[in-house]
Order: sequence, then structure tokens, then C-alpha cells
Amino acid sequence: MLSALLHNSLQLAGKMLGSNKLSILIYHQVLASPDPMRPSEPTAAVFDWQMQLLSRYFTPLSLDQALTHLQTGSLPANAVCVTFDDGYANNLTVAQPILAKYGIPATVYVATGFSDGTNMWNDRLIHLFAEPERQQLQLDGELLQLGDWQNRRNQAQQWLKNLKYLPIAERLQKIDQFYRQNSIREQAALMMTPAQIQQLAKYGITIGAHTVNHPILKVLPTEQQRQEISESKHQLESWLDKPVLHFAYPNGVEGVDFDDTTVALVNQIGFNSAVVTNWGVSNADTPLLKLKRFTPWDRTAARFHMRLIKQFIQ
Repeated sequence: MLSALLHNSLQLAGKMLGSNKLSILIYHQVLASPDPMRPSEPTAAVFDWQMQLLSRYFTPLSLDQALTHLQTGSLPANAVCVTFDDGYANNLTVAQPILAKYGIPATVYVATGFSDGTNMWNDRLIHLFAEPERQQLQLDGELLQLGDWQNRRNQAQQWLKNLKYLPIAERLQKIDQFYRQNSIREQAALMMTPAQIQQLAKYGITIGAHTVNHPILKVLPTEQQRQEISESKHQLESWLDKPVLHFAYPNGVEGVDFDDTTVALVNQIGFNSAVVTNWGVSNADTPLLKLKRFTPWDRTAARFHMRLIKQFIQ
């Protein structure tokens, strides 16, 4: 009873504080079972109660619906969009059935260069630390002692930071070198194939572009940025046989991962919207090519709901 009263009160607070404000949630994966290297990624069970809460106390919208309401100042109370970045296969196999169960629209932004069975560089790096029987790693002449899961996660995150802003070719060369040095096999493909992307779209999920190789766009020359953005759009349109009108900046922090040049390119290439990872909500004054998002990491329904409402007053 107390829980229902709390959620009803938070729903009312959202109506009062969130007038004409849009929350856009960022997800990447929804896991069939917990992964000790990815404790922040929701499992199917967690995602299920999160979507149930959204369906009960919020107004889930497709991105196209939300854009129309933003431009006309007619957003319904507690408006929310659900988005996924990168294009993981579990968006189709695990997340989509739960979204369908609660009638929640969603957008999946796909980095098209990994739809051929190649995993993203960050997942390949994390995999180096993930096999329990492996106790040591040789990386760039440094011998790492892996230890427990916390230590493995910490070291993996540090190496992700070390490599993130390298040029694409150099970054991939490093990862290939690490696999050779340690005689490690690649893990199974994690990303959707073109056929799976088509299937997801047939279920009513909006497909957006997320570049080809998921680079940090700001560090690339203008023409290379243009190629990454436009080629991902054209690849998806050829697979889906319909326009792809929404974009997500890789990493997505304004001024760090993309800049005004990138935004101008996204506009020129013909996208109607683009999302960032600067936290907050969007309103009628928010540029449609800089829509804000945030990640709901809370693992209890009350805290999850309170954080969503708190976004309205920040």
C-alpha cells in the first residue's frame, strides 16, 4: 500500500514539475543473466519492472511522437522515450519482448560497422579481462594481475580510457595486438546482423544511426566525420528500405566527443533529431540535434521513479 502511495505521489509530482519536459533514457544492453564485468547493465528481470513502471506512471512515446509534441508545446505529462545505443543483439532477443509486453516504443541507434559479426572495440577489450581462469594479461609490455571481479572491472575501465581517444586504426591495432600477445580467442558476436535489424524494425522499433565505427567524432577531420555519419545512414536505409532520420553521437558529450562542426554535418546529412549524453530533460527550447538523455541505474523501483522525477527540477 505504501509503495503504491509513493508511486502515485511521484506521478503527481511529475505532472506538476514536468510540464512540457521530455525524459529520454539511455540503455545499451539488456542481459539475459547478470554479467560480473557489466554490473550496471540491467538484466531482463530489472528491465521488466522498469518498463512496467514506465507504462504505469509515465507516458512512453516514440521519438517521432515526442518531436512533434516538443515542437508544438503539447507534451503529455511524464513524457518519456526509451533509447538504446550501439545495436546489441539482445536489444532484439531480450529487450524487445519486454517492450512489446508493456506497449512501449523505443529507438535503437546502430553502429553499422559491427553488423558483420565483428564486436565493438570496447567489448573486445572487456573480454580480455572476463575469463575467470585467466589470472594475468600482458598489455603494452605491462603484466597485469587480474584478481577479483572488482579489480578486473577497474583495470578494464582504465584501459578503455587509455584507448578511447586514439585514432580508429590505432585503437583497433592495439586491441588486435593484445589478443595476439595473450593468445585469446574472440568471443561470439554480440551485435545485430542486418537481418536482425530488419526484424527489430518490423516489430515497430525505430532504427537510428550511430556512425559506422563508433569513433569520437570531434577528433576526426571534417570529411571523415561526414563519411562516418552519412555512411551509417545510407547503410541502414539500404537494409530497411526507408528513411533513417535520427542520430546518436558516439559517447555523446557535447564539446568533448562532438562539436558544432559535427552538429552542422548531422543537419546537412538530413537527420531530424540527434541525442547527446549530457544529462537532463529536453523542452521546446532544446535544439532537436542536441536532445538530452540520462541512464537510469537504480535497482529499486522507488529510487528509479524518484530519479526520473528529480530530472524535472534540475
